[in-house]
Amino acid sequence: MTKIISANLNGIRSANKKGFFDWFEKEAPDYVCVQELKAQEADMAPELLRPHGYHGHFHFAEKKGYSGVGVYSIKEPDAVFVGFGDQEFDAEGRYLRCDFGNLSVISLYCPSGSSSPERQEAKFRFMKLFYPHLAELIANGRELVICGDWNIAHKEIDLKNWKSNQKNSGFLPEERAWMTALFDDQGWVDVYRKLHPDATGDAYTWWSNRGQAWANNVGWRIDYHVATKGIAAKAQSAEIYKEQRFSDHAPLIVNYSTSD
Repeated sequence: MTKIISANLNGIRSANKKGFFDWFEKEAPDYVCVQELKAQEADMAPELLRPHGYHGHFHFAEKKGYSGVGVYSIKEPDAVFVGFGDQEFDAEGRYLRCDFGNLSVISLYCPSGSSSPERQEAKFRFMKLFYPHLAELIANGRELVICGDWNIAHKEIDLKNWKSNQKNSGFLPEERAWMTALFDDQGWVDVYRKLHPDATGDAYTWWSNRGQAWANNVGWRIDYHVATKGIAAKAQSAEIYKEQRFSDHAPLIVNYSTSD
């Protein structure tokens, strides 16, 4: 069995203080994709660069205390690709691909548009640029798992208050249609949804820090494993870990069969 975890940490140093890497060790995953590091390389203590002997690779944002993604793996990758080739968004530290044989594991942090109209426009630019990159990835014949915070709730069952959020970033018609096109036109698979087609409240991965969102489970499902059909068919189980809180997101854990 191959275990892959995706976790938006909302600050890797903060998550470490809250026990994320102790939990990581107990889970003993094959791969961990982390997002929103909010750190530069100089900020990364040795236990964050190579926790428990894992190999760590990272894409740090140029801006301090902002964004950043990483992939931890038991094995050293055969190849590592930092960024997806766009100057604007590669400067923000949003994409890291690690290849292991015929499997690519990608950590992704899509922009949020909630802070301002300008950031929403940036998010739309990202979506337009990233869509053809996703098409290129799926065309190259490799098995891929893209783990991360996509900052989009795809369908009504993916957030608690969908009616009141239809004009808000993360649930805009254009964003939802973009994700539908990934699944229906390009052929990617939403792994959690494949295994839990009807899950609602249990499926949420993010809760606002405002009000009593966590206490009342007023959440959104915006963290995904998006995979090619071959490896998606091998997904055996998917769960969202909520027993401990390391950030405003919860880790998404998927186990994939390694047998043919």
